[in-house]
Amino acid sequence: MANSLLAFATLLLLLSAAAAVASGHRTRSCRVSGQLRGKSGRCNRENYSDCCVPGKLYPQYRCSPPVTARTPATMTLNSFARGGDGGGPSECDNKYHPDHEMVVALSTGWFDRSSRCLKNIRIAAANGRSVLAKVVDECDSVHGCDEEHDFQPPCPNNVVDASPAVWKALGIPKEVGEHRITWSDV
Repeated sequence: MANSLLAFATLLLLLSAAAAVASGHRTRSCRVSGQLRGKSGRCNRENYSDCCVPGKLYPQYRCSPPVTARTPATMTLNSFARGGDGGGPSECDNKYHPDHEMVVALSTGWFDRSSRCLKNIRIAAANGRSVLAKVVDECDSVHGCDEEHDFQPPCPNNVVDASPAVWKALGIPKEVGEHRITWSDV
C-alpha cells in the first residue's frame, strides 16, 4: 500500500511539473542559502519591527520566488524617514524618504542587484485597491542583526516592505503589521 501511494504521489509530481513546463512556467525553488546568528543591539520597534535575539539562528536567502503578473508577497510596514525603523538611507538613491512618499524595499532576490531601483511596481490588495510605489531599497534577506540593519533579522525572501503611505492608499490599517498582497513590475 505504501509503495502504491509513493508511486501515485511521484506520478502527480511529474504530471504537475510537465503541466508547468507545457504552460510556459518554469518550476524554480528558492531555498535557504545559509543561517545568521543573531546579535542584539539598539533596535527601533517603531513599526512592529522584529529585533534580533542573541544566539538565535535566522535563515538567509539569496533568491526570491519567481516574479509573475501577480507575485504573492507579504507586505510589511517600514519608515524610510531619517530616524525611522528602516535604518540608514535607501540603497537606490542614498536618501531618506518621508512617510508620505509611496516607496518600498524588496527582498534581496526581487531587488535583483539593484535592477528595480527607482522603478515603480504595482501592489494589489485583496480589497480591490492597487497602487504604484517606487522601489528605493533592498529588504536584505542575507544580512542583519547589526547596526546597518537596525539590529533586525534578515528579511524573508517574499517581502515588499512598504511605507505608511502605501498602507494608507491600500486602505489597510498599519496596526495589522503584515498583510498578504500581490505585486508586479510596471
